[in-house]
Amino acid sequence: MDYCIQCGEDSKYKCPICREPYCSVACCKLHKESPCSPPPSQVQAPKEESPNTDEFPTDDTVPLERLKLLEQSSELRKCLQNPHVREILEILDSSPHPDLLINQYMQEPIFTEFVDACLNVVQNSSNDE
Repeated sequence: MDYCIQCGEDSKYKCPICREPYCSVACCKLHKESPCSPPPSQVQAPKEESPNTDEFPTDDTVPLERLKLLEQSSELRKCLQNPHVREILEILDSSPHPDLLINQYMQEPIFTEFVDACLNVVQNSSNDE
């Protein structure tokens, strides 16, 4: 078991950037007050082609089979036709701290429409199982 880097309690979660453990939303917020960076081993390692080999799965990890359903969504394709949505996604993808930007973009209706389309596909497929 890992221990929270903020309070020392048992942790269930890991920072998506630096992979340090934390135990709660409060400790996550404390951790985010200081910018972090990926561990040295992850900085130099190239991204793997298949997200199916996630080394740090959590309760929120979406299986590859469900992610592949996103490719088939007509609602999602419609959202991606909007150049502003594509620009936001490119900015998030290239940002060293996308977690800080995501709150800002979630205030934009066009982006929340895109997020809802993604969630509808993933959540609906999980209800079908």
